[in-house]
Amino acid sequence: MLAFFCGFFAFLTSFTSTNTPNLYWNKTSGLKIPDYLTQQEKWADSLLATMTLDEKVGQLFMIATFSNRTENYYQQVENNIATYHLGGLIFFQGGPYRQAKLTNRYQQLSRIPMMIGIDAEWGLGMRLDSAIEFPKQITLGAIQDNSYVEKFGEEVGRQCKRLGIHINFAPSVDVNTNPKNPIINYRSFGESQYNVAEKGAMYIKGMKKYNVMGSAKHFPGHGDTDQDSHRTLPWVGHSIDRLNEVELYPFRRLIADSVASLMTAHLFVPALEPRTNTPTSISRKIVTEIIKEKMGFQGLAVTDALNMRGITAGLQPGEPDFLAFLAGNDILLQTGNLPAAFNKIKTAVETGQIQISDLDARVKKILKAKFWVGLNNYKPIELSNLGSDLNSKKAYDLKAELFEQAVTIVRNQDNLLPFIHLDTTSFASVAISADYNNEFQKMLSQYANFRHFAIPFKPASDKDIAWVLEEAAKYKVVVVSVHDMNSRGDRNYGVSPATVAFINQLRQKTKVVVVGFGNPYGMKLYDGVPNLVCGYEDEAASQRIVPQILFGALPAKGKLPVSVTYEQKVGTGIQTERLGRVSFGSAESVGMNAQKLAEIEQIVQQGINNRAFPGCQILIARKGKVVYNKNFGTLRYDYYEPVNDQTLYDIASMTKVTATLQAMMMLNERGAVDLNEKASTYLPEMRGTNKENMLVSDILMHQAGLVAFIPFWEKTKSAGSFKNDYYRFAKDSTNLQVADNLYITPAIKDSVWKWVMQSKLINVYDKLGGFRFTYSDLGLLILQKIVERVTNQPLDEFVEQNVYEPLGMSSTLYNPNTKFAKINIAPTENDAIFRGSQIQGTVHDPNAALLGGVAGHAGLFSNVSDLVKLFQMNLQKGYYGGRQILFAGTVPLFSKNYTQKSHRGLGWDKPEEGDDKPIVAINASMNTFGHSGFTGTVVWVDPDRDLIFIFLSNRVYQSSANNKINTLKIRKRIHEVINAAIVQ
Repeated sequence: MLAFFCGFFAFLTSFTSTNTPNLYWNKTSGLKIPDYLTQQEKWADSLLATMTLDEKVGQLFMIATFSNRTENYYQQVENNIATYHLGGLIFFQGGPYRQAKLTNRYQQLSRIPMMIGIDAEWGLGMRLDSAIEFPKQITLGAIQDNSYVEKFGEEVGRQCKRLGIHINFAPSVDVNTNPKNPIINYRSFGESQYNVAEKGAMYIKGMKKYNVMGSAKHFPGHGDTDQDSHRTLPWVGHSIDRLNEVELYPFRRLIADSVASLMTAHLFVPALEPRTNTPTSISRKIVTEIIKEKMGFQGLAVTDALNMRGITAGLQPGEPDFLAFLAGNDILLQTGNLPAAFNKIKTAVETGQIQISDLDARVKKILKAKFWVGLNNYKPIELSNLGSDLNSKKAYDLKAELFEQAVTIVRNQDNLLPFIHLDTTSFASVAISADYNNEFQKMLSQYANFRHFAIPFKPASDKDIAWVLEEAAKYKVVVVSVHDMNSRGDRNYGVSPATVAFINQLRQKTKVVVVGFGNPYGMKLYDGVPNLVCGYEDEAASQRIVPQILFGALPAKGKLPVSVTYEQKVGTGIQTERLGRVSFGSAESVGMNAQKLAEIEQIVQQGINNRAFPGCQILIARKGKVVYNKNFGTLRYDYYEPVNDQTLYDIASMTKVTATLQAMMMLNERGAVDLNEKASTYLPEMRGTNKENMLVSDILMHQAGLVAFIPFWEKTKSAGSFKNDYYRFAKDSTNLQVADNLYITPAIKDSVWKWVMQSKLINVYDKLGGFRFTYSDLGLLILQKIVERVTNQPLDEFVEQNVYEPLGMSSTLYNPNTKFAKINIAPTENDAIFRGSQIQGTVHDPNAALLGGVAGHAGLFSNVSDLVKLFQMNLQKGYYGGRQILFAGTVPLFSKNYTQKSHRGLGWDKPEEGDDKPIVAINASMNTFGHSGFTGTVVWVDPDRDLIFIFLSNRVYQSSANNKINTLKIRKRIHEVINAAIVQ
């Protein structure tokens, strides 16, 4: 008796809202039954009592329809709705807006609102243009955390609800044990019945949150056949023991979980139905006796499409539908001949061949389902903002998360992955069957200096392949990505023999990592490759995720959902850990409000409109993830030269913390430089000068008495002319470049150093008699000299080898014109006073220019994508990319304030309590550290909020007198928005 009551309540709740309803006491049965169920029963009974026979028969049918056809077609659908009183429609190809308009139009014709369905296994994009496609089920099968599958189901449910769809004929819970399966394959969660069952349940659970019904299909399991039921009747010959153990397991699991709908397949399964060539869908033994009676399924039994050859062969028009009803199906899907099917069933009722009580029971079940999906309170679809509602940023973020969870490292025999030693490894990539600089290659370049190749066409010429093979083999590691794959084993999964041969030849010459952006069964083509990654699908989202896993910005979590070869078995997947490199994702994923961050654009646009700067780059990272990386404006005013990811900016005084301070921190922790020692300890020539007793720490804190700035370049000109003692107008092997067509002799470095030594000290003291805080460029020239003297190496070479190369910073350098074209470098000032030319590609700061572009206080060029690596390393206490670049205590030591003379740390700028400086937010944490640059740049690192903000611009174009960036407080306001966007 207890079992009966449990089953009875499961039936009652199979169409019950996920919201807990009010309960009342049923005096007759003694059961507590939700009040909701009473309303559902009443609504269904009241409608049923008013329905004609035609209306009852019509409720059984859901016909196929499209939103990409002609008006004549739509009128024919309307005629069918009016004539046959259809219970529902299943939409196929078209578009969301057109479908919504047609749904509203069609629903107006029906006295009883129609149930709208769709076959959207991987989201609406499976059927509709202008709608997001989510990963296929085989990709989801690789995910180990099934809560992500529930999130996926919830988002699909939300989109269905928004588009007026009540039932999604998904998921496929077929257990795909046959790699040659032409119809299921990638539509299955895989070959493990347990994985399939659990993920199917989570998919359906997610949709239920929006009262959208799922449908477990295709009973009893379409996974082990190599035939397509669209063309013929597939045969599954397993024993009843095998079927119970594998194929039927997911259906039992979902029936126990009160799945609302179950789709019967057009399969011949002799172990369940001995009658020759009898499809499951028209077998009463299977649909009624097994599914409904033995397995206890109380939901809607739905046929697979009744116009498929697997059911129509040998039957007269209307007969498949009639036999499907007799078998016990409740909904007849996608009939091949509506008039014939309708009339045949109606006649059978009129003649007593079908009992009216049986018809009423089926119709009432359908009506109760309609109540559950909300059709008792039908409302037309709201058309405004439909596209943006469906294709939300949240949906795209979820898509990326799903790929992040699924990507699988299949083999890592060399322990090459994730990549760590960027400074000792040269990288190349070869994209096969994809355009050059695709999303995959662009993301690879975010992490290391790659040379990219592409073999875009199939088949490629032997000459092209040979050239790429020769060039790529010059690099220590080559990442080969294979694109445009398919799921057809008989077509080699879309991979040419030439591609396989190319990979096998290349791996004999160098280390190769193969990434297959396609069906996991296709990984068997690369079974001999020692380093193999399955990206599952050739989607931009997957292409952006895989490089992050290759470089340890994200961990590898996925496992193969199917067996590919003897070595590549189901469950294979090498798990890796994060290496501390920045990853890329959504603001919400790190507890920030994306809508709040959108306010940044208005602030930037105000700056551009007011000519505070022509363009800029902005990057925000939190919790190790870049969540905002945008380019605005142009390189110059009034010219269409858009700022892009590769644009390099002169970062001016940010050089102090990006180069010189990094070197000083490194030398201090090595014991090579003591902050409490005098600078003259390392630079003996300072002895006997007014700088003899300056402490290194005081220089770092700008309280050593040095003057702020001396225009040394004035000593190299006379009456506005360049002195011949210093300058040259043609480059040779030794001259240093000052500007375009202007060079200077290397001896200038000795002259500038002499002038520094001869410079006066400030005559400003604090209350204790020491020098007051005075921000000085000269101090950084002294620190540069200390670095170079101690290391016996130029500053630029030292930071390149010890900091930038290990971090993969290939776009941070002095004198960028030696490596990059001018079109990639933002111009700065039109210098009419010193150089008499427009500055682009050489440093803006005149003293740094005088020194040939390499100085301790200025000279570096970079972009936000490169700089975030350095400052993330600083935020992570020296750790990045699996390596400890600096000791864990070093950055905290230097970023702390030790003096009452200023708010600054050792080299770092910091916020000041109550200060209203135009470069830092008033709501910034007091532990924030960073620096600004004269050219219109700033970086702020906040360890309390795990936050990085980088802003680069060329506000000095064309004049350094333009101070609007400060009067408008652009950087400050953006920083305040960023801090306000943090919600957790």
